[in-house]
Order: sequence, then structure tokens, then C-alpha cells
Amino acid sequence: QLFKIKPSEECKLAQLHLNDERCRCFDIRLWKSFPHIILIRIILLLLLVILIFLIGAGFIGPVNFGWEKITLVILLLVTLFVISTVPDHYLKEHIWHHIIREHIWRVFLWTFFALLFVQFGMKYLNLEPFIRTHLTWVLLISALVGIIPESGPHFIFVAMFSKGLIPFSVLLTSSIVQDGHGLLPLLSYSVRDSLLIKSFKLFFGLGLGIILYFIGL
Repeated sequence: QLFKIKPSEECKLAQLHLNDERCRCFDIRLWKSFPHIILIRIILLLLLVILIFLIGAGFIGPVNFGWEKITLVILLLVTLFVISTVPDHYLKEHIWHHIIREHIWRVFLWTFFALLFVQFGMKYLNLEPFIRTHLTWVLLISALVGIIPESGPHFIFVAMFSKGLIPFSVLLTSSIVQDGHGLLPLLSYSVRDSLLIKSFKLFFGLGLGIILYFIGL
């Protein structure tokens, strides 16, 4: 009420099936009957176990057992737990058909080309001197790129931050402004509400980023 912000009426149109037992993932009552061992579950579990072993043994990923490797192993163990316990319907429809078949390959391609862009730019285009000389413009560009209803371009700034090319303020600005394709459902119902949300995130992210940039972060 302080800012006179009220939920969009279009949000009421979202149809969730949280009460559907087929999608109830962390209900202890359902764990009494262990999920069926279907082919998709076997394949995913096998791939996860192999990946955990390869990362833990140092064949892929960070060689030293630092926070990066620990984080990867913990996330993979959580994923292993989820894949092992979710109901068949949730595994097939939400994890396999939606996350893996629709999104994983996009995330992979965006990450690959973002890293390729940074590596190519540093080696052949003198990207590092240009970025360090024009950080204020990079900060503004990160906010404008965040307007794109796709999370992929954000990986470019993640990659640059991991290489030490940009400060945290630029990464934070991009992270706040961008919301991936999460705004598309609302955009299909209300362009006005979508523009209001994106405008708020743009000014808030850019404002906070500028403050952090000028204090040296």
C-alpha cells in the first residue's frame, strides 16, 4: 500500500495444479511407495552418477577441491535426490519434456557462445582494454540487454564477470533487469503491466548498479 502496488488481475488466471498428487514432490506420505523405475529415471540417474564421479575425481570441472567443486557436487546431489523421488508424471512432463527438452539445450548453447565470445574477444578484439575503458557504457548496455525477454544474453555478462572483465555492479544490474522468458506469460495478457514491471526493474537495477559502481564494487 505504501507504493500503491497491487497484484495484476492477470495473475489470477494462472492455473496451478499444486493439489495434484502426481506433482506433489516432497510429500513424505508418497515416499512410502517408492517411485517406479522408469527408463527416463534410470537414464538421468546414471548420467548424474557418472557426472558426479567425473567431477569428484577431477576429470572434468575444477581440479582443486575448492568451493566451485563443492558447489557443483552439492547441486548434483540435490538433483540426484529430486530425480530419485519425484513422481513419474512430474519427472516426465516437468523435468524431461519441459526443462530438459525445451531449456537445457538453449542454456548450453547460450553458455557456450557466451564463453566463446569472451575468449574470442579477449584474444583477437582487445575486448579487455575496451571494457575497462568504457565500464559506464557496459553498465548501461547490461541493463538494456536485460530488457530482452530471454535469459541467454545474460550469460555474456556472467562469463565476463568470471573472467574478471567487469565488476559486480555490472553483473548485478544485468541480473536484476533480466527475467528471462518469465515475463512472456504476463505479456500475453497485459502489455501495460509487463511494461510497468520491466520499467521498475530497469530503473531499480540501473540505479543500484550505478551506486555500487561508484563505490567501487
